[in-house]
Amino acid sequence: MAFNVFLTLALAITGISWYFALSRHFVSSRLAAWVGALFCTFAPSMISHAGGHPNIVSQFLVPWIILRTLRLRDPGRAVRNGLILAGLLVWQAFINLEVLFMTAVGLGVFCLVMAIVRRRAHPGEIRQFAGGLAVAGTVTLAVLAYPLTIQFFGPQSYHGLPQFVRNFGSDLASFTTYSSRSIAGNSAVASELAQNPAEENAFFGWGLVILFFGLIVWMRRTATVVTLGGVALLYAAMSLGPRIFLNGINTGIPGIWSVLHSVPVLNSAVPTRWAMAIAPVVGILLALGCQRAADLIKAQPAARGPVRVAMITAVAMALVPLAPIQLQTTPMAPTPEFVTSGAWKQYVDDNHTVVTLPLPDSTYPDPLRWSALTGQDMRIAGAYALLPNQNPLNPSDRTALFSPPWRPTSGLMASIRQGNPIPEITDTRREMTLADLRYWKAAVIVLTPQLRDTEMLRTMTNLLGFQPTWTGGAWLWDVRALVDNPNAILTGPDIS
Repeated sequence: MAFNVFLTLALAITGISWYFALSRHFVSSRLAAWVGALFCTFAPSMISHAGGHPNIVSQFLVPWIILRTLRLRDPGRAVRNGLILAGLLVWQAFINLEVLFMTAVGLGVFCLVMAIVRRRAHPGEIRQFAGGLAVAGTVTLAVLAYPLTIQFFGPQSYHGLPQFVRNFGSDLASFTTYSSRSIAGNSAVASELAQNPAEENAFFGWGLVILFFGLIVWMRRTATVVTLGGVALLYAAMSLGPRIFLNGINTGIPGIWSVLHSVPVLNSAVPTRWAMAIAPVVGILLALGCQRAADLIKAQPAARGPVRVAMITAVAMALVPLAPIQLQTTPMAPTPEFVTSGAWKQYVDDNHTVVTLPLPDSTYPDPLRWSALTGQDMRIAGAYALLPNQNPLNPSDRTALFSPPWRPTSGLMASIRQGNPIPEITDTRREMTLADLRYWKAAVIVLTPQLRDTEMLRTMTNLLGFQPTWTGGAWLWDVRALVDNPNAILTGPDIS
């Protein structure tokens, strides 16, 4: 319930923020503001991330960060405007740094280009803007100095994402394809062009792509529009990753990310998510385009009918196919009575943990929910988290992992759950299992009814040499006698 409320409010407040920012400061037409705000809120990338990343779709501060950054050029208010922007930046940093970083890059490019374009007509703007930016930057860095130090240099900090994640780029064909959560989308087609359903960041469809370029050509005499178009294209180019793929085929053509993906800080960004930042730019362009049409109707009443029909038709053809459908859901597996009744407390203390089969990760998160249900009191082995690599052969390697370091037993159980055959159980494998249990400080091993549970039960029983007990809706192996006794060993029937 908390997740659903959070998600609903995140999208709702984001839409409200975009509407008020657009209608009060960018366009005068309420319809234009509605069109832009709706797209910024319900763009395909927003809907795809709404399935599991509520912090990413909580973008209600983005329009105000954009607005307050542009207001830094107001004369005589450098300190006031700088402090307001600093407050917004600090707030957004604690919601999602990735969104803040992408917003900053786009704003930086936009402001730099506009400063060059406007330098003669508005000679004092650059100095005023720089003063306000200095205030905002100084205050923001001062407030965020400690949390950023912990994040980038703390005991569990990581330096760069795994290589396979840094290669996650948007397929060039995805820009003209409809996402699986759009009414015109096809899940089978979308799955071939995206890493997973949560990363359908570039699925804008043919209609919107054509309208995007049409708006730029139509309003090409406006520097703001052309610059916004350039920022969107820059985001798109960065999202393609180190190598450009077309319909799932590596073209061998390097993208600009091939130069950037090893740069510190940038090496922690997922390339395909740069396409997510295109949505706000397109939303603003849509609002400006609708406003231009409204202004044209007022200026030329005789052309009211054709202009209105043309604009409504173009916007409808671009946006109606992108209308989102219901998010996919799946029933949660019931929490075993072993957890809800508190029976786990007789096994777990400050020196012991619960080991689940398989260990929790992104494909099997149930044990994380069990621990959350106990207020994190039930200590469990494993997690789904970004953690630094702990390679004993290369201690300096702090590349991120999406789970704790691999162990033979966790790998074995994950392999079995995926449908792979059970390997031969030898005394060497039993020794590795005991070493893993001691590494995890295991008190009890828990197996709940699930896919291939019979195979995992048979394998663990063979490894440990004794049968589990059925308690509170789960199979339990009490392994404290093995873990706490340094002289204990595991042997098979072939050892006398």
